Amino acid sequence: MESLLCDEIWVTSPVTPDPPTQVPDFDICTSSSFYTSQQDRQQALAFCMRQEVSYMPEPGYAHRLRSDDIRISRFRLIQWIIKSRSRLNLSLETVFNAANYLDRFISMNQWHDWKCWMVESLSVASLSVASKFTESFAPSIDEIQMENQEHTCDLSTIQRMEMTLLQALEWRLRSTTSYSFAELLLCSIDFLQPTLHRELITRVTNLLLHALSDPKFLEFKPSVVAVSAIRCCSEELLSSKSDVSLLTYVTDIIPHEQRDDLARCQKIMELRMTDPLYKIVVRGNSKYCPSSPITVLKTKGTNTCDCHVNLSGSKMQADSRSNLRKRKREGD
Repeated sequence: MESLLCDEIWVTSPVTPDPPTQVPDFDICTSSSFYTSQQDRQQALAFCMRQEVSYMPEPGYAHRLRSDDIRISRFRLIQWIIKSRSRLNLSLETVFNAANYLDRFISMNQWHDWKCWMVESLSVASLSVASKFTESFAPSIDEIQMENQEHTCDLSTIQRMEMTLLQALEWRLRSTTSYSFAELLLCSIDFLQPTLHRELITRVTNLLLHALSDPKFLEFKPSVVAVSAIRCCSEELLSSKSDVSLLTYVTDIIPHEQRDDLARCQKIMELRMTDPLYKIVVRGNSKYCPSSPITVLKTKGTNTCDCHVNLSGSKMQADSRSNLRKRKREGD
């Protein structure tokens, strides 16, 4: 599981970047070398439009989250993934892919019979797989898990969960997310002043991160969410002349039959932007977000949960047994 190689279609050949040194406030357009021309971006945009539905969670997933107790757990896990970005120096693409893997997997399975360790190890596995697929220098599982916490997750358990996740997703990891569309659209804009362009990118990024935690936006296609975020931020930031040009440009990618969804999504976003918790959540300052979701193996204890993960049909089944293990001392 040190590396992943997937037989998926790439629009252009990726260019290996230099090792990351720090996490910027945004990284939309930092991968501009990936698409070397405006034509490349347009081809990639058309490709994403064709593929986006196939990378969405199963139908009815958003409705399930309205009533299931998974709603709160999902919020906490997505927030943990977002907070892990700055700690691990990860790209935004990794964050959005990890959230996508998590949602797609959960949507394929029944929730009520899951054990606590299943959900927690799933979040770690999702971030680990996304990092291996996206990052040039992926963190190890030990690095992904927070240090100095009461509990940590057994390595073999995470590795089994990684394989279960990959099998469930059929190794289809190059997800089309709202970030995919925002990156392509914002990098194609060439009529804004650089400072204004950067500010727009920052605001759109923050709004999309906020939307990532909100299950309400799972009702919409990623392209609709991305365009809604750009429209909301441009109306707030830009002058009327620039605003009209930008709104026309980004809105044109949405088919006319989806314009009602676009209007509804944008209205929800505008309401969310007035929420006092908005800035707290998107900037990672949330006090109630757990520093780590892990509650499987105590760091200093000896109680280990040996878990056998098996995905059968539309339900994840697991047999677990608790064994008392003694750690070997050095020199034994």
